[in-house]
Amino acid sequence: MLQTLYDYFWWERLWLPVNLTWADLEDRDGRIYAKASDLYITLPLALLFLIIRYFFELYVATPLAALLNVKEKTRLRAPPNATLEHFYLTSGKQPKQAEVELLSRQSGLSGRQVERWFRRRRNQDRPSLLKKFREASWRFTFYLIAFIAGMAVIVDKPWFYDLKKVWEGYPIQSIIPSQYWYYMIELSFYWSLLFSIASDVKRKDFKEQIIHHVATIILISFSWFANYIRAGTLVMALHDSSDYLLESAKMFNYAGWKNTCNNIFIVFAVVFIITRLVILPFWILHCTLVYPLELYPAFFGYYFFNSMMGVLQLLHIFWAYLILRMAHKFITGKLVEDERSDREETESSEGEEAAAGGGAKSRPLANGHPILNNNHRKND
Repeated sequence: MLQTLYDYFWWERLWLPVNLTWADLEDRDGRIYAKASDLYITLPLALLFLIIRYFFELYVATPLAALLNVKEKTRLRAPPNATLEHFYLTSGKQPKQAEVELLSRQSGLSGRQVERWFRRRRNQDRPSLLKKFREASWRFTFYLIAFIAGMAVIVDKPWFYDLKKVWEGYPIQSIIPSQYWYYMIELSFYWSLLFSIASDVKRKDFKEQIIHHVATIILISFSWFANYIRAGTLVMALHDSSDYLLESAKMFNYAGWKNTCNNIFIVFAVVFIITRLVILPFWILHCTLVYPLELYPAFFGYYFFNSMMGVLQLLHIFWAYLILRMAHKFITGKLVEDERSDREETESSEGEEAAAGGGAKSRPLANGHPILNNNHRKND
C-alpha cells in the first residue's frame, strides 16, 4: 500500500514535462541536479535556527534593546481569583454582560471589579515589548542577510536580466553550491518560523501567517523537486527585499524613534507595493505562466506551482490593503497603528485611577504591531 502511494506520488507526469523521467535528472559528467532527498537537511537546520535564535535574542537582541532604551510598560496584575481565572481559561477572555453579572454574584465582586479583573488579566497575557523587539531583531537580521546573499547568488546569472532564460534547457538544469545553500537556508528558516509561531507574538492575521508559511514551504519544496530553481531564487530574493525594512521599522517603533520608524515604513510600503504588486505578478508570474508553455505542454507541476504563487499573491493583496490603509491615515494625520493588532486596554474606572494616585486616564497604547503613530509613542 505504502509503495503504491509512493509510486503515485513520484510519478513523473506529476513533476516533469512529457517525455522526461527522473533518470534524465541523475548526476552525470560533473553536473549536479536537485533531488528530493536534499531537503531532509532542512528539518535539523530548522532546529539549529531555533537554537541560534535563542542565543541571538539573549546575547544580541536583549543588550541592543537596553542600548536603545526599550522600556516595558508597567502593568497592574489581576489579583488571584479562582472563579474568574477558571472562567478566563475555560470559557473566554471577554465575558458578555450577562456573564459578568453571574460572575459578580459567584465571586462577590461588583460588575465593574469583574470587568477590571478581566482587563488586567488580558493585559497580562499580551506579549512584552522586549519580546516583540527581540523577535523583530531576529527576523531583521535574517531577512537582511538572506536578501544580500540572495542577490549575490542571482545577480550575475543571465536569467536575472532576461526572464526567458529561466526556462532555457528546462528541466535539465544543473545546480551550483550557492543555489543549494540558498534554498536549504531559506526553507529551514521558514520551517523554524512555522515551529515557533505558536509561541511568537500572535496577531490578528495569525491564520494568514500560517497560510503564508505553509504555502511558502510547499512552494520552495515543490520548486526544488520540479527543478524550478531559477524561478524560485528570484521569488525568494524578491520577498526578502522588503521584509527586512518592515522588521527594522518595528525595532525603531519599539525604541520610540517614531520619525525614523515612520520614514522606514514609507520606504517599506513603496518597496512592498513595487515588488509584490508589480514585479511579482507582471514579471515573475508572467514568466512562470507564459514562457514555459512555449517549450512544453502544461503538466500538473506547472499548475500546482502557479496555484501556490496565486495563493501568495492573494496574501500580498490582503497585506497591501492594510499597508495602504495605514499609509492613508498617516498622510491624513490620524492616529495610525498596525491594522493587524489589538489595543492594550487601559484602567479607566474612577476607583482604579484614584487607587493609582493618578486621576488622569492612562493613555491608550497599541499592543501588537503598530508601525506609525504620530501622536503617541508606539509600542510594538
